[in-house]
Amino acid sequence: MPCWIRPIQNLAIPLSELQLKGILKTYDSDGDGKLSREELRSAFKSLGLHFSGWRARRAVGHADRNGDGVISEEEMGELVKYAASKWGFTIA
Repeated sequence: MPCWIRPIQNLAIPLSELQLKGILKTYDSDGDGKLSREELRSAFKSLGLHFSGWRARRAVGHADRNGDGVISEEEMGELVKYAASKWGFTIA
């Protein structure tokens, strides 16, 4: 499933859902296997998204099914789908 990300340089880079998950996981700075709102903010900012803090809050609010304030491995798929539907990523 390709995913198209349009970074700041306006170059389209095709990524699969699995690759996008892998990129997001690299921002797990404390190594707990979960993504906090701050870690997501950093990830979104690096992907060229404006208002990355606001987007991170919205993403956690949507994808955090158990309400613990972080995105776990089990919730990562929902996060990627949400980001794709809201912010121009295309997963085919």
